[in-house]
Amino acid sequence: MKHLDIKQIQQIIPHRHPFLLLDYVEDYEPGQYAIAYKCVSYREEFFAGHFPQEPVMPGVLTVEALAQAGAVAILSMEENKGKTAYFGGIQKCKFRGKVVPGDKLRLETRIIKSKGPVGVGEAVASVDGKVVVSAELTFMVG
Repeated sequence: MKHLDIKQIQQIIPHRHPFLLLDYVEDYEPGQYAIAYKCVSYREEFFAGHFPQEPVMPGVLTVEALAQAGAVAILSMEENKGKTAYFGGIQKCKFRGKVVPGDKLRLETRIIKSKGPVGVGEAVASVDGKVVVSAELTFMVG
């Protein structure tokens, strides 16, 4: 297993606070997959307005976190170092559960297609083994 801490993640992807949504990478294989985690804290800025009486992590931010995990897999490839992975599309996205303060969000993105600078990742976010989001994410490296 290849583990990455926050400083190592920042050497691979360009995201920074408050938009870096990965806390650590448990395992990854360049060009193949990444398994990362986000430890969701009540102190996240988005909880102030989403929603004050019932804090829920916005689903689009969970999709972004999955994309960042995929970016670790793609941008850790030698030929992509120093580049940026951009969204090209989101397909088959399903929201199946809530992410709330105290959750440890598991983010797994596997690259299922890649041709030149374009590819597709199969992405699944889960909490305690329960899938909360699944999607196919298209990316473009530039």
